[in-house]
Amino acid sequence: MDVRYVARLARLDLSDEEAGLYQRQLDRLLEHVRRLQELDVSHVAPTAQVVPLTNVLRDDANRPSLEREQALAGAPAREGAFFKVPQIIGDEE
Repeated sequence: MDVRYVARLARLDLSDEEAGLYQRQLDRLLEHVRRLQELDVSHVAPTAQVVPLTNVLRDDANRPSLEREQALAGAPAREGAFFKVPQIIGDEE
């Protein structure tokens, strides 16, 4: 793969030194991938995860929540009993 071609697609202006460095790095990476493809993995079961998955979520349990005034105490802006936030979607004109 030509580094200059990829750099052009990414709209990068590389010096000759940078292009040479990146080409050598890319060549080493692709050579490593080629060597990995030669490994016999027929005895390895296909997996989506490389480590065992465990349930890291706590049990869902009802707990008392904050009182309204306590929750709103740190709000930068409020309107009555509600948080006031900037409008995100404007009116199309």
